[in-house]
Order: sequence, then structure tokens, then C-alpha cells
Amino acid sequence: MNFTELAKKRCSVRAYADKPIAPEHLQAVLEAGRLVPTGKNHQPQRILVVQSPEGLAKMAQAMHNTNAYTAKAVLMICSDTTDCWVRSFDSHCIHEIDASIVTTYMMLAATEQGLGSLWVERFDPEILRKEFHLPDNYVPDALLCLGYPQPEAVKSPERYDTERKPLEETVWYESYQA
Repeated sequence: MNFTELAKKRCSVRAYADKPIAPEHLQAVLEAGRLVPTGKNHQPQRILVVQSPEGLAKMAQAMHNTNAYTAKAVLMICSDTTDCWVRSFDSHCIHEIDASIVTTYMMLAATEQGLGSLWVERFDPEILRKEFHLPDNYVPDALLCLGYPQPEAVKSPERYDTERKPLEETVWYESYQA
């Protein structure tokens, strides 16, 4: 499968089969998160893998979702802010950008492995901090739910033909034009 096919195959999955994730599939997802380009190669990502029923219940609590979408694993993508590249022009720590790249790579690797995923930003960081004992310098940037998707949770790759704006509405050349 080429990249465009992979990108079109990926969809947000909110219902997962009651089947544990094969260790080799999870390992492939985590390896993809290790390979990402990060600001000045600082690699500030710190990923917590949560698979136990107790841990998933804590994740569901942080998401204010009673079942965490029935995911079999949730990856908490954090950034170590003491190990983050800082842009010299405005002193901006780019941890959110690095974490977004990590999450994107892992989401696409999950699709390649036959897993469904859901990128979650709706969570209470203080619950995550308390329940998972995050150090003060770790910022939870994203949660990635994983599992084998229920068949009805998978969307058609053709949806992009109608669900995405045409390039003419999102791309300009040389200068923005209203």
C-alpha cells in the first residue's frame, strides 16, 4: 500500500473488538513513534502505554468517557519540557509540534498494522498527572486509543472525495490571495 492509500485507509475508530493487541503490532506502532523527526533531534517524547483494565479506567476518567471507546490500549504522548527545542526568536518550546508528529506517525503505523486508532485531545491533564504520576516537567500532549476496529467503525477511503475541501481552497502559491 502506498502512502496515499494508507492515509485514506486511516480513520478515527471509536469502537474496538474485544481482542488484545498483538505485541508485535504494538511494538511496530511504538517504533514508528521513535523514528520521528523532532526539533533539533531533541526527542522530547515520553510515551506511556496503558493496557490494564485499571489503567484504561483511569484513562476513561481523564477523557470523561465511561469506556475510553473500548480501546485495548491508550498511549499517552507526553513531552519532557526540559528536553525540548526552543525557538530562539520567541522562546517557544515546540513540544506540541513534536508530540503531534509522534502521534501522527504512530497513528499511521497502527493503520498499517491493522489497528484502529483515535487521537484524543479531550482529556483532563490533572487527572492524568495524578493517576499516572507524571513528573512536573512532563506535559501530556495527546492520547492515542488503539485496538482492532469493529467492522462498523471503519469508514470508506472514498469519503475523502466529499469530506475534504479541494486543494484550491487550502493551498496558495507565492502569496495568499483572498
